[in-house]
Amino acid sequence: MAPRGIVTGFVLAIVVAAIVGYLFVQSGAIPANADAKPGFLETWAARTSLHATLARDAPKSANPIPDTEQNLLTGVRLFARNCAVCHGSAKGDAAASPIAKGLYQKPPQFATEGVEDDPEGVSFWKIKHGIRLTGMPSFAGALSDNEIWTIALFLKHMDHLPPAVQSAWQKVQNWPIASGD
Repeated sequence: MAPRGIVTGFVLAIVVAAIVGYLFVQSGAIPANADAKPGFLETWAARTSLHATLARDAPKSANPIPDTEQNLLTGVRLFARNCAVCHGSAKGDAAASPIAKGLYQKPPQFATEGVEDDPEGVSFWKIKHGIRLTGMPSFAGALSDNEIWTIALFLKHMDHLPPAVQSAWQKVQNWPIASGD
């Protein structure tokens, strides 16, 4: 087979694969419902893209919010108002809200599946930008960078909080959603 034939065969194979892929998606064979488990390829693509984006874009610098008891208390309050409905209270998996139970992918309940080992820049990026194809929204329009860093500070230290902050964390309710502070 001449080089031109190889190139033509390669291009034809790509075109056929694209058409088959389009028809597969168009047929509804890939579920769109939130309670269906995604396939391997979908999971791999989303996870790989998220890890690559975080490696490239998440801040590498230290958290500009000082690690003080007052800032941790503020972080608990911000978490309670903006995050607890999905990511839970100090009770963890045992008390996931109806919203958290209905989302796919299931949002981690941070008291059970903590993020203390994540760099604060990664938590900052996820909160600020959200995560596509999950229930994680972007808070860029709702919270300032300082507020987002303050939540990231709380998340980093949530497994070893000072007593007053631990007490505040124990009082956070994720459901029903309380009005006000």
